[in-house]
Amino acid sequence: MEPAETPRTAGPAPGVPAARSAAGADALDRAVWRLRSRGCWDDAAALLEPHAAGFPPYAIRRAALLVERCMFTATGWAAAEDALRAAEALAGDNDERGAAACERGQLAYAATVLGVRDRADEARSALGRAAALLAPAAPGRPMLDFRRGLMAEHVADSPDSARAAYRRAHAGATAHGDALLLSFTWRHLAGLALRDGELAEARHGFAESLRIREELGFLVGTAPALVALADAAPPEEAAGLRAEAARLFRLMGGVPAWLAEHLADVPVAPAPS
Repeated sequence: MEPAETPRTAGPAPGVPAARSAAGADALDRAVWRLRSRGCWDDAAALLEPHAAGFPPYAIRRAALLVERCMFTATGWAAAEDALRAAEALAGDNDERGAAACERGQLAYAATVLGVRDRADEARSALGRAAALLAPAAPGRPMLDFRRGLMAEHVADSPDSARAAYRRAHAGATAHGDALLLSFTWRHLAGLALRDGELAEARHGFAESLRIREELGFLVGTAPALVALADAAPPEEAAGLRAEAARLFRLMGGVPAWLAEHLADVPVAPAPS
């Protein structure tokens, strides 16, 4: 599916006072990333909660974590809604309002594609609002482009529009150094290539997505990347990839939940020695 945010290492978040900047903000970012990358979204959100009450960037990050939890687990909808409302109330400029609207659209998209409730109109409206608020060069624009691609592909069934949006997101993620988002754009562009029968292009994109996730230590997103690569791999390689995906999936407690149907009959690979 898709991410909510990416790890940052380039200094304190906007709006962080000097007393909590630099080393303190970096340490918080690292702790949040460690928890998030292992699927511990509630714990990561709890670390941000003391900072979120007065600072919109932290409130938006906290909401994004809980929205991502919904996508990966199909649970926690009420907590995500509460966090989003708090972030929307705090947002003070167009970038913050646009980022909050982008998360609102993502939550509605997740509810729609996971079959919880059809909120497609709400998703379109929120993402359109984000597009009106975020400048073309804004840091949040690549994520918005990616999410509009998801809507085009999985809700509107418009692969050409999805491909164009993913390419914009890919270029923006490259420009902003957003490695995790790149892993998602590689994967979804590869999925469209596979759909068109472009096997070599699909394999390359899926392999890049997996490589980035392994380098970042994004454990919770590694099993889906393995399954995606298996879909484009020769049968003798695909079996091993799916077995390793099943091992990781069970290690993560059945997360992401939507992967279960793809791995139900796959034997678990032995843990590496």
